[in-house]
Amino acid sequence: MARNTKLGKAKKAKKDEFYTQLTDIEKELRHYKEHFRGKTVLCNCDDPRISNFFRYFATNFEHLGLKRLITTCYKSQDIEIFSKEESDKAVYLIYDGDKNGNRVVDLEEINVQPLKGDGDFRSAECVELLKQADIVVTNPPFSLFREYIAQLIKYEKKFLVIGHQNAIKYLEIFPLLRDNKMWLGYGFAGGAAFFHSAYEDIATASSHKEGMIRVSGVHWFTNLELDKDHEPMILYKKYYSEEYPTYANYDAIDVTETAKIPLDYMGEMGVPISFMEKYCPEQFEILGSTCDTGRMKR
Repeated sequence: MARNTKLGKAKKAKKDEFYTQLTDIEKELRHYKEHFRGKTVLCNCDDPRISNFFRYFATNFEHLGLKRLITTCYKSQDIEIFSKEESDKAVYLIYDGDKNGNRVVDLEEINVQPLKGDGDFRSAECVELLKQADIVVTNPPFSLFREYIAQLIKYEKKFLVIGHQNAIKYLEIFPLLRDNKMWLGYGFAGGAAFFHSAYEDIATASSHKEGMIRVSGVHWFTNLELDKDHEPMILYKKYYSEEYPTYANYDAIDVTETAKIPLDYMGEMGVPISFMEKYCPEQFEILGSTCDTGRMKR
């Protein structure tokens, strides 16, 4: 979505109402099924009225072999976003699976409990729910991504969450990627996703979807083991000094595209942020980012 001024204004105003499509959740989660058996899953940034994360895990509860599903709902701060009624209380839901054998998620099988506060993931009562979880899966507020990841790391939780690629460059996030404590998942087609949102979308006519907003540069961030993270990148370019200039202030070559990483160069190089989508720790060593040292080598 080129030059989406509405999205920019939403970020400045810290409006983070972007709801993930069920199809996008299904496409990513199919790679992680073995991680969920016997586990308690927490979706702590989700309004269960419209959350497709709750819908996915509830309807696939038995298939995944889940132990429990917990979803927290943040109290509505804007009555005009998706509903005519303001939610006067934040709630949390507990679902322990199909009890009557009809293979349907019935309302009487969902335990709905009020929260004392507004449901903010940083609140004490929501942290207590976090402590009960084995894996956290959700689309957290982009404006609070630093704090959100820091909390997951603090409580040593496994997670699979959506964030913007700009987060890769955050001083709080990059060391986790560099030290292989977090990595990118399989991602969205073309590096962009459509979210259900009340914000106006000014995407081009060919990519516009009614009632949705197109956001480019979004990724899945996770610390769940993936086969793809151990698959070496296939390289085909050979190194020629005239094609790979060195930096004026550092002895490393500049590689402008991930696909152009030379197969026969063993020194340090600067690569674009898209490199993280293909990064294999057995093949490359990340030394730093432009925020600190700005280099990487094989």
